[in-house]
Amino acid sequence: MSKVTPLSGFPEFLPSDRIVEQKFLDVIRETFELHGFASIETRAVEPVERLSNQGEDADKEIYGVRRLAADSGDDAALGLHFDLTVPFARYVLEHSGKLVFPFRRYQIQKVWRGERPQEGRYREFTQADIDIVDSGELPFHYEVELPLVIADAFSKLPIPPFRIQVNTRQIPDGFYRGLGIEDITGVLRIVDKLDKIGPDKVTEQLTSGPGLSAETAKQVLRLAEISSIDASFAEQVRALGVQHEVLDEGLERLTQIMTAANEHAPGLLVADLKIARGLDYYTGTVYETQLIGDEGYGSICSGGRYDSLASDGKTTYPGVGISIGVSRLVTRLLSTGLLKGSRSTPTAVLIALNAEEDRAEAMRTAVQLRSRGIPVEVAPAAAKFGKQIRFADRRGIPFVWFSTESGSEVKDIRSGEQVAADPATWTPPAEDLRPRIDTTQENQ
Repeated sequence: MSKVTPLSGFPEFLPSDRIVEQKFLDVIRETFELHGFASIETRAVEPVERLSNQGEDADKEIYGVRRLAADSGDDAALGLHFDLTVPFARYVLEHSGKLVFPFRRYQIQKVWRGERPQEGRYREFTQADIDIVDSGELPFHYEVELPLVIADAFSKLPIPPFRIQVNTRQIPDGFYRGLGIEDITGVLRIVDKLDKIGPDKVTEQLTSGPGLSAETAKQVLRLAEISSIDASFAEQVRALGVQHEVLDEGLERLTQIMTAANEHAPGLLVADLKIARGLDYYTGTVYETQLIGDEGYGSICSGGRYDSLASDGKTTYPGVGISIGVSRLVTRLLSTGLLKGSRSTPTAVLIALNAEEDRAEAMRTAVQLRSRGIPVEVAPAAAKFGKQIRFADRRGIPFVWFSTESGSEVKDIRSGEQVAADPATWTPPAEDLRPRIDTTQENQ
């Protein structure tokens, strides 16, 4: 057998870490469903042509798929999806006659991206998306609603404080038009680098690339530096003296979002006018989410409105969506020691064996306990009780069940307390029934 060689960019969690990930997925899924989103799952592959049409860098990210045994044309033209938005757009077009619009969907799946692995960026990872699409027109109020759904989900998770940054594409678009800038997309791409390269290099690129004057570049930076946790950003923008009807529309839209945010999730949303992201997708509101104090790690949740991603030539299906980078978020919290699973197995009770002949009776006891929702396993082999207790302890199993001459007893191996127990009625404390997520003091 050949030597096993790890592949970078393909994270694999150990059982206790997987418990943390599953708890996150449970909370996210339950929250999405509370807000009326229906679950779908799309195929892992799409035609390469469709994938490569979604942005100038898309072809660099695609993992191609082909059969090794046969090189048929269909298989050679397939690629693994690098996000869930492109396959969802195709899904809407393919099933539009069977869907009821507006269609609210959530999707939790693996995606694959052919990029250089680094911390927080993987070749295979899990995303959790919500989108709302409509036929023909999509009301703006959905752009207000979606970040509140994410705020609800994150508020239920044991994560550090976070902020959801929000902007509308109409604000920079209208502002740049008011300044007489023609290459709006080019300027947005440069401004999007502000956190990475700083204002001096952004100014340099704005004057050397799109050829802005020094004063115009200053105005562009002044807009990008505006942020607020309420609607006060609008007056800051107007104070810059630039006027355009598209700018007015954007300011009104973002004001509505921030007003709703402060009513339902005060302090969690920030109007941040440098957020541009997804220039190949998004046409309206855009979102990014960062952990406060760990901004250098980048966004853990992002999205926006798209008006033309799904169209069959007759009908356009505009939508708005947000994607949680589940693997990115969970891996960061685990690697920094902020979270860990309370045990490496769902098992709450290990049934010990006096002798191998007792296995049949132990199995019957296990069936009784499981019928009442208690996770149980029978010891792998009869051995000295001390050895069986150590086996349970290594896996974090809190209770060991014994058969004695006077009847059944259960031992809490953490405290050492051992009491008589009836398999028809005994139940562990609620906090021990299932594994939980343990947090460090700084994350509480």
